[in-house]
Amino acid sequence: MMGETISRFGSQDGESKSILTQDPTVGSEASSYSSINGSKSVLSCVPCAGSTDSSFVTCPTCQGTGEIPGELEKQLVALIPYGDQRLKPRRTKLYVSLAVLTCLLMSTLIFFFLFPRSIVVQPAGLSYSVVVSTGDAILLNVTNALNITNNNYYPITVTQINIEVLHLSLVVGQLEESKLLHIGPLGSEQMFYAVTSKIIDENTYKICSWKRIKVHNILQHIQGTLTYSSLSRTQQLPFQSYEYVDCRGNISLPHSLVPYPP
Repeated sequence: MMGETISRFGSQDGESKSILTQDPTVGSEASSYSSINGSKSVLSCVPCAGSTDSSFVTCPTCQGTGEIPGELEKQLVALIPYGDQRLKPRRTKLYVSLAVLTCLLMSTLIFFFLFPRSIVVQPAGLSYSVVVSTGDAILLNVTNALNITNNNYYPITVTQINIEVLHLSLVVGQLEESKLLHIGPLGSEQMFYAVTSKIIDENTYKICSWKRIKVHNILQHIQGTLTYSSLSRTQQLPFQSYEYVDCRGNISLPHSLVPYPP
C-alpha cells in the first residue's frame, strides 16, 4: 500500500487537506498543485494500488496510472504533458506547407489570367466611298474599317463607337452608333463603320469637279472613341487617323461620283 490511510473527501473543508499521509517512502510519488486563486491546493493523481473503492475514478491525464476522487471528476482541469503526441499531429508542417503553396499558386494564376492587358484599335483605312456633288457642297459617304485586337485572357464586347470627321479643322461629319461585337481571348476582329460628311467649301468643290485638275483628293481627319465592356466594367479607347478620299473616282478604290437628285 502507498500509505497507511487515504483520506476521503467527506466535506468541503477537507478538500484542502492531503489525501495521503506523509509517508517518506511514497512522498515523492504525489505532489500538489496550487488552485487558481492560490488559497487552496489540489492533490495530483494518486497512483493506483489495486483499490476497488468506487469513490475513486481513473485519472484522465495520468494515462491510467492514477486515480482521483469521483466527486471531483468534473471540477478538475485535465493537464496534457508537453511531450504528449496529441499535441504533435503527424505531418503538420507538410499540410501547412501544401496549403500555403496551393494558395500562392491559385493567387498567381488568377492574377496572371485576370490582369488587364491592352486593347489595340488600329484604323485599317478606307473600304468604300460614295461622292455626291450638290451645288457648291460635297457629300462623302465613307465606310472605314477598324482592326481590334484583344490581348487579354478573357473576352470583351464592343458596345459603342463615336466618330467625328474633320476637314480643314471643321467638323463635317459625326456618327454615334451602338455596336455588339464579341472578341474572344487573344482574338482579333475587324469592324466597319459608315459616316456621311458634308463639305461646303468652294475650293474643295473645284478640286472634286474640275476636270483640268488632275488630283482630286480630300484629306479627312477622323477622331473616334471605342467603348467596350469586360469583366463587368466599361472602358473607352480613343483613336484617330488621316485618310485621303478621291472624290473624282480613283480606279484603285470603288469610288463613284453620283449627281445629287433634284
